[in-house]
Amino acid sequence: QVQLIESGGGLVQAGDSLRLSCAASGRTFSGKSMGWFRQVPGKERQFVARINWSSSSTNYADSVKGRFTISRDNGKNTVYLQMNSLKPDDTAVYYCAVQKFDGSIYDPSRYDYWGQGTQVTVSS
Repeated sequence: QVQLIESGGGLVQAGDSLRLSCAASGRTFSGKSMGWFRQVPGKERQFVARINWSSSSTNYADSVKGRFTISRDNGKNTVYLQMNSLKPDDTAVYYCAVQKFDGSIYDPSRYDYWGQGTQVTVSS
């Protein structure tokens, strides 16, 4: 069974840093891009970042550009999200997923194999 397991969330203060991890088990996603999304209650899931298989291409939401960095270690089947200079607006449940379908990289419906999410709470 394919699973993506996110970890690394927590409660931090504004300006702090966190590193999220997303580990894949059950299979590898060779050749696939991976993405991070976030969601707050009552709102749609929001694109955060995406990285292609070779790590040669990354994309970020404008709201996190310059503060967040996505990376991956294909040997470990793991994708990371380094989050610096955190703001209260970054508070959300963060999810990782595999980009399985063609189309907009910003559209969560193009992704599959969602993990259970990890909560990030940033206090002011």
